[in-house]
Amino acid sequence: MSPDDAGEGAGETKVCLGVIASPHGVHGRMRIKTFTAEPEAIGDYGPVETAKGSFALKVTGTGKGEGVVVAELEGITRREQAEALRGLELYVPREKLGAPEAGEGEEEAFFHADLVGLEVAALDGKLLGRVIAVHDFGAGDLLEIEQPNGKAELLPFTKDNVPEVKLAEGRLIADPPEGLFEPDKPRAKKRRRSPRAKAKAEAQKAEAGAEAGKALGDD
Repeated sequence: MSPDDAGEGAGETKVCLGVIASPHGVHGRMRIKTFTAEPEAIGDYGPVETAKGSFALKVTGTGKGEGVVVAELEGITRREQAEALRGLELYVPREKLGAPEAGEGEEEAFFHADLVGLEVAALDGKLLGRVIAVHDFGAGDLLEIEQPNGKAELLPFTKDNVPEVKLAEGRLIADPPEGLFEPDKPRAKKRRRSPRAKAKAEAQKAEAGAEAGKALGDD
């Protein structure tokens, strides 16, 4: 059931293939953290789109770290130019990827972009929320799920937590760890006293103080 390693979607028709990690050398090359099943394949889908324009991409080598390649972007020839692109995500139109191939033992294959927007239902059918992003911080894929109350939770994307993905139905079935999607407990409301009750309480307090003072004086 695991997805292809293509990254999260930037919108309805785009898929994130990687993110620029850092410059590499002084001639504009850069280290790219890829989200493709084969890191070098990031250069197979034509120009990549970023928030700063579209660039032809050429992979020139592998970098240190899992899924990292060294690459050139067309028109980027100086280190300071590459530095300015640090952190940019690289996208291609969804249709350029074609249909993902299911791995051995998988019933269905999909890209991370296919998961964004799906409803998330519990085993009993209760709506838990909607997938708004898919993240990979290095320890495995995480689904960011927006709950009906507007709050977001991160759910590790594992077979145990997500036993079924039903793309045709626009939803996935989740069995999250206990307590992850528990509703907020209502806070007890503080009872406010009316100005009249407050004044009465203060008068009683003052009267009690006067009585205590009188008793001391009598002694």
